[in-house]
Amino acid sequence: MDDRGVTVRWDAPPQRIVTLLPSLTETVCELGQCARLVGVDRYSNWPASLDKLPRVGGGIDPNVEAIVALRPDVVLLAQSSRVIDRLEGLGLKVVALEPKSHADVQRVLGKVGRVLGVDDAQSQRVWRHIDAAVSAAAQSLPARVKNTRVYFEVNRAPYGAGTSSFIGETLTRLGVQNIVPAHLGPFPKLNPEFVVRANPDLIMVGDRNFEGMTQRPGWRGIRAVRENRLCVFPNAESDVLVRPGPRMAEAARLMARCLQDKAP
Repeated sequence: MDDRGVTVRWDAPPQRIVTLLPSLTETVCELGQCARLVGVDRYSNWPASLDKLPRVGGGIDPNVEAIVALRPDVVLLAQSSRVIDRLEGLGLKVVALEPKSHADVQRVLGKVGRVLGVDDAQSQRVWRHIDAAVSAAAQSLPARVKNTRVYFEVNRAPYGAGTSSFIGETLTRLGVQNIVPAHLGPFPKLNPEFVVRANPDLIMVGDRNFEGMTQRPGWRGIRAVRENRLCVFPNAESDVLVRPGPRMAEAARLMARCLQDKAP
């Protein structure tokens, strides 16, 4: 059963797979089944072996004709994708999965594993590795870092990573305080003034969203900006950080390194 509550069945495990969400692509590959991928969305860029695969456009609004031409046994995509009904109307099998929390990542690993016919024990092993690596990243941090007040910007609108998101959950496990409370939702759009008032000690942001950030009204007075406590992640690292999938272990290490370097 996928995240819509729809049950999809096959006579045999699907061999031709199209993925339209980078975290789902990475999950298929982490389960050792990259060779079954016949097409991916334009943002799926890890592992490097994907470079030779056909691209079928963006995940939300992909090229339906290009997908159909690949004759997939299943299309793995986000629940928010606009093409689910069209793909099903054309006779394709669709599994919609959209991880937003650590528990979701664990659940999606299991579901993708079952779709692929992979042994449950393998999915559980992958999850245990992720979970243990996040714990190890937390244990690597010095006591002075604990309770640092952090703002993680996921998009320059600005959208922040809330406490209830997978990014927020990792920050909590690292022992720091997220300025975006859980009740605002996983990735709320914020009034820039909210961040000024919250006055974080440290800001994490991807390079593609950093331009103009410190020029926003009042932002030069934020402690993180004033004291240059900003971690601006290059695009490849930013991709790791914002994808709720098997590379969350690496994401925790990147956040921990940032805290080591920049926390007050």
